[in-house]
This record gives sequence, structure tokens and C-alpha cells, in this order.
Amino acid sequence: MATRVLIYGVLIFWAFICLFPIYWTFTTALKEAPDVMQGHLVPLVDFTPSWKGLRSLGLSPDTIFETSTVREEFLKRFTNSLWASLGGSFLALALGSLAGYGLARFPYRFGPMKNDDIGFFFISQLILPPVVLAMPFLVLYKELALLDSLPGLILVYTLMVLPIVIWIMRDQFHTIPVELEEAAFVDGLSIWGTFLRIVLPIALPGMVAAFILALVLSWNEYFFAALLTGANVQTLPVMVASQTGSQGISWWSMAALSAAAILPLIIVGILLERYIVQGLSTGAVK
Repeated sequence: MATRVLIYGVLIFWAFICLFPIYWTFTTALKEAPDVMQGHLVPLVDFTPSWKGLRSLGLSPDTIFETSTVREEFLKRFTNSLWASLGGSFLALALGSLAGYGLARFPYRFGPMKNDDIGFFFISQLILPPVVLAMPFLVLYKELALLDSLPGLILVYTLMVLPIVIWIMRDQFHTIPVELEEAAFVDGLSIWGTFLRIVLPIALPGMVAAFILALVLSWNEYFFAALLTGANVQTLPVMVASQTGSQGISWWSMAALSAAAILPLIIVGILLERYIVQGLSTGAVK
């Protein structure tokens, strides 16, 4: 009994540590400047909530139906982030699923490198600091006319998350018994038919987990979004970072923007929770 209480106590404490930044962000969006500087935390106890943060974006109840250039800019950045993240994540999932299936089912040899070495090569690309790629990407995108374009942002996001998607999907396909595919071959299905009709439905939880991870990484990405885009395709993280000026940081505006960036990911996580749990428990089921 004492052990169980200790475990639950540690889990509750860890949950508090993980959730407190989100709570702090949402409450800061409801504060005035003095409340931010004095570190007030509890609404209606330490401070009186206000709509200053949302009003600065044209999203407060008293400004939502009025014309607002700031709100239009926010919606534009939000839409850019949405399309770039979804496009990059879906493309990475499609390519990563094919690559992961190939590494899990077919023997490859590239010089001295075999399947495990190739898989490690993919994941090792995450070690490379993004700043090292700044100049090559700028030159390449300028020559291809992809600077400040949505397709260019989707491509760089795909390249950014593809290694982790390949790694996850390879392990996911390893958990699926080969006998299921052999039985499908006996029934007359081709390799593509087996992959599409047998393997992918079973691997769906792992695909959803990989997609969510890719989506989170793409949605929060700042470096390439600031480097390769201009006024047309800048994303929400770039707008969050721009809430500074000669008079200091607009904490309430930054918090409101951050809350708007966090909320979609929370909704996606809640809606797809059961697939994430299934993806994590697949290995145990086997």
C-alpha cells in the first residue's frame, strides 16, 4: 500500500511539473502588465482576469466581430502553420512507412551497411545541428525559387521529421508477424496488396503515433520557418517570437499566441489518444 501511494505521489508530482507551463501560459494570456511582473498565478484570487492578451490579437469577445488587421495576420500565420505541418507530416508518414516496411521485411546492403546500419544512418541525421544546414538550404531554395513558399516549407519539414518516422515505423512493422503476410501471399495478394490491405491496417496505431510526433515537431519548428520564409508564409512560432519591441516583451500577447499554438495539439492528442495507447502496447501484445 505504501509503495502504491509513493508511486501515485511521484506521478502526480510529475504531472504537475509537466502541466504547470501550460497553465502558466493560459493564465498569463488573461493578465495585465502588473500581474505578469508580480508573478500572480491564480485567477480571481491573485488577479482579476482581463482580455488584454486576446484583445491584442483581435480575438477577445469585445473585438471578435470588429475588423482587425492583427487578427487577419494571426489567422494567416495559423493557416500557414497548419498546412505546412499537416503536409510535411503526411508526406513524411507516407515515405517513412514505405522505407520502414522495406527495412523491416527485405534485406538490403549498401557497401558494408546492412539494414540496421541503414536504419541507424537515418536516425543519426537528427544529430546534425539545423544551423549547419542554413547556408546550403538558402542557396538551394533560392535556385529552386522555393524561398517564402508553402511547398518549400512542407519539403523542409518532411526532411526534418522523416528519420524519426522511419525509425518508428520500422519498429512497428517488426512487431507484425510475417506469417500474416505469407498467408496473404498464398491467397494471391501481391506485395503491394499485402502491404495496403493487411499490414497498414494492423500498423495504424503506430502510424498515428508517428504522425502525431511528426506533427508536433513540425508545428513547433522555428529555425527553418524564420530562415526560409518571409511575409507570405511565416508561421505561428515566428509570430510568437516577434512579440518583442523597444518597450520590452508583450508577455500577454506572447502568452495568447502560445495558447493558440498549444490548443490544437491538445485537441489532436485527446482525439487520437486511443491510437497512441494501442501503438505503445503493440509490442506487449505480440
